[in-house]
Amino acid sequence: MYAVIKTGGKQYRVSSGEKLKIELLGDAEVGSQIDLDQVLVVADGDNVTFGRPMIVGAKVVATVLSHGRHDKVKIFKMRRRKHYQKHQGHRQHYTEVRIETISAN
Repeated sequence: MYAVIKTGGKQYRVSSGEKLKIELLGDAEVGSQIDLDQVLVVADGDNVTFGRPMIVGAKVVATVLSHGRHDKVKIFKMRRRKHYQKHQGHRQHYTEVRIETISAN
């Protein structure tokens, strides 16, 4: 059984027991359970349910494992022969979660 959820402007295909890093959920404490209710697709074998755009009453329960930051992405811009160079770096925050249950009512 799997589901496609939407969180942080991105879509993820998730299954029970799976760990994934999603966009930072600032109000979620480590060890707490969160409900992800923006479910787009739920599939159980050959039985597939699509939402229009969301499935009403469906939710995915996840446990917050940790908060952190991804590896640094380095940005380098240069214009040749113009004496222009610009260095930037960025580290995106994330929340690591483990998917516990998927339910579609």
